[in-house]
Formats: sequence, C-alpha cells, structure tokens
Amino acid sequence: MKLQFFLIFLFITGQLSAQSSKLSFDEKKAEYLYHFAYECIDQEYPNKTGHVLGDDSYLQPPRVMHPAFYGCFDWHSSVHGHWTLVKILTEFPDFKYRDEIIKKLKKNITEANILQEVAYFDDKHNTTYERTYGWAWLLKLDEALREWNDPVALELQANLSPLVDLLSDKFGEFLDKLIYPIRIGEHCNIAFGMSFAYDWAKKYDTALAIQIERKAKEYYASDCDCPLTWEPGGFDFLSPCLQEASIMLKVLPEKEFEEWLKKFLPKFEKHHEKFLEIATVTDRSDGKLAHLDGLNFSRAWCLYEMGYALNNQRLIDFADAHFNYSYEKMDSGEYAGAHWLASFATYALIKSHNK
Repeated sequence: MKLQFFLIFLFITGQLSAQSSKLSFDEKKAEYLYHFAYECIDQEYPNKTGHVLGDDSYLQPPRVMHPAFYGCFDWHSSVHGHWTLVKILTEFPDFKYRDEIIKKLKKNITEANILQEVAYFDDKHNTTYERTYGWAWLLKLDEALREWNDPVALELQANLSPLVDLLSDKFGEFLDKLIYPIRIGEHCNIAFGMSFAYDWAKKYDTALAIQIERKAKEYYASDCDCPLTWEPGGFDFLSPCLQEASIMLKVLPEKEFEEWLKKFLPKFEKHHEKFLEIATVTDRSDGKLAHLDGLNFSRAWCLYEMGYALNNQRLIDFADAHFNYSYEKMDSGEYAGAHWLASFATYALIKSHNK
C-alpha cells in the first residue's frame, strides 16, 4: 500500500512539474499566419528601402536592387516572411498551400537572385545594410532551410549559401569592432542579433558561436538590476532586458544562468506582474506604434524560454497572455503590422512548445 501511495505521489508531482503552454501550433493557426507572409513576399510597394544613394544610378526599384527579398515593405521583413513560410512547411509537411508556397520560394531564392543580393552588399555605400537585424533573420532562414526535410530545401539552401557566408562573416567582423552593446528595443538590439545568430552558429559555424559566447559575457556578465519597469519604450518591438536574458540563457551553463538572473532581474521569476504589463497598441495603422504588437510576441518567446529553463509555469502563462493579446488583433487590415507580425507570432508559437 505504501508503495502504491508513493507511486501515485510521484505521478502527481511529475505531472505538476511538467510545465507547458496552453497554446497549440495547429494547422488552423498555420493557415491564418501563412497568408500574411505569402501575400507580402512579392508585394513590392509600399517599400522602405533603407538604401544609401551613391549617385543617380542608384535610383532603382526594389525588385532590381533586391530580386530575392524585395517584398513585405522592407528587406528584413521579406527575409523573415520567407522564413515563416519555410517553418510552416517544416511543421506541416502536407500543408494545403504547400505547392503555392514552394512556387514562390523557388521564384525568389534563385542562384542568380542571391548573387545579386551579395553584389548589393559589396557596394561601398551599403556594406552595413540591415546590420545586424536583417543579417540575423537571414541566418534564421538558412537554419530553417537546413532543418526542412525536403528536396526543395536543399536547392534553396544551396542558392542562399553565398549570402549566408557573406553575412555570417560580416557579423563576426562587426562584433570584433563593437565595444559597447546596443540595448535599444528596436532593430539594432545586439542581444537579439546575437541570440538568433548563435542558434545558427552553434550548428554551422563554431568560430562565430565561440565569438558570440565571448562577446555576450563581455557585454552582459556583470549587469544587474535591469530597469524592466522602464519598459516598454513607445516604439519598442523588443524588450532590452528580456532579449539580454535570452542570449545569456543560451551561452551560460544552467546554474550559472540562474545565479546571473537573480542579480539581473531580482524577484522577476516570482513577481513578474510587478515588472511588466502587456503592451497596449492604440493605432495599428501607425507603423511605429504597431511595433508594440511585435513586442508582445517577442516578450512571449523570451518568457517561454525562461519559463521552460526555470521550470516556471507562471512565466509560461504570462507568455501565453502576451501572445493572445496581439494574436487576436493581428488581422486589423493594416499593412503596418501585416507585413511582419506573422513571423513574430510564428516564432513565439514554436517557442511555446519549448523548441
């Protein structure tokens, strides 16, 4: 009898300790998210090029400058729009729109198109184009193609590889020169860039992975009392504090991370509601204000990472709440969010199941 009670106790406590999100990444969500990325990766206008003009000859339409990644309003959104479609096909091999997606992917990610993208970065006026946000998403796209078990992926990844080689080299060269971390809540946040690049580099570029580990510790190891209550900034789509925690979670051993986190975000694990509220969006037609929907998604994936690493269900539930707030309002009809939010939602969903 004692043995029976003991086994029941082990079962119950085991069940209680198995942390999980209440979200599911099912085909219904995939169909909803797919259309945002699918419709925009070949929508050329409106377009924010971020292009530096050297002379009159530089005045060219986006499809000429960037024949692979000219849609979705800007280059980085086009890159991660392609990533979104690849991840959906990876998660759902029999996805009902598979053939249509593959047709667009093969149209854009050709050998000739990618070589033209490489040539763009060789121009002296645009060598730092999309540093490091777009570079990090390009590495994510390569990672997704390598993990997609499909013959099409082999072709696309081979075509993409010259640009991957260029930008991974550029990433390392930039980190060598970057003495101080960039901590803002928008594209230039270096913790975000390193986090995504590290995921790729751990598998495919040992030297870059070691460099990122070293730089992350150099930038952040002594940080303490991150001012989380100052967040968010009005235009943020990344949390400076949570992105920093995300990269340190990846580069530090488990126990060392837990000790670091206690100093970096004291009491956050047990009292997160005292530090953060879900971000409210007042105008989804305003591209900058719409960033806050992205913030809710990026906070969610950081909270999932921390929640699973720390075996903390409350953080996972808080992540679910962040996700649900902005997911329910995604289809606002405003391109300001439609051109990019599907990628953030998709990544958060993947992280919700500890992937």
